[in-house]
Amino acid sequence: MRSALVMASGAVVSACATRTLKLASAPAPIVPLPAPIPLAPRPVKAAAKVPGNIRPELFKRAVAALDRHSIRVQSHDRIAIADFATPSSRPRFHIVNLGSGEVQSFLVAHGVGSDPEHTGLLHSFSNVVNSEATSEGAFLTADYYVGKHGDSQRLLGLDPTNNNALDRAIVVHSAWYSNADMIAKHGKLGRSQGCFAVGENELAKVFERLGPGRMIYSAKV
Repeated sequence: MRSALVMASGAVVSACATRTLKLASAPAPIVPLPAPIPLAPRPVKAAAKVPGNIRPELFKRAVAALDRHSIRVQSHDRIAIADFATPSSRPRFHIVNLGSGEVQSFLVAHGVGSDPEHTGLLHSFSNVVNSEATSEGAFLTADYYVGKHGDSQRLLGLDPTNNNALDRAIVVHSAWYSNADMIAKHGKLGRSQGCFAVGENELAKVFERLGPGRMIYSAKV
């Protein structure tokens, strides 16, 4: 049964448990990523122009983060940029091909703790355990597993602002409250507890384009 808190107006207030690591069966172990070569990080080759409708300053910061974490990020061909200055009613999870500049954008929910009044806008970030908030910074995509929300992908926080991501079980997963029909019904998505929750019909596309060993950059610029 789908569970959610519902306001008198009928709008979904919250609906995602970040504790996705509490599985019916034992979670799959984290797959060790290939050891990097410290003396030969792969250079970032970003598109000459700012891709699509991504804010120039946000794109600049994302590419700088990829350069800063180049030793730990194995694949530099594509990155995901979560633009949390944009309301949840608009596609704001952008997967960018840094060579061609091609962008594919998806709806994504933010955390309850980042929007306690459920305005549809992210107001603050947090890295605190049990904050149920979205975290800011660069994440490394890790292994896949099947959890409470079905197919999911673990994330490792690379910055001091999100280095509790693994302990908080901040992952990429799909959720009914991130489906596009929520916009028509409520004018916004429901909220996660800090996870990057995308629409149920969009998860396979996100996994196909993102994959393990790439970077997600989360910010509000």
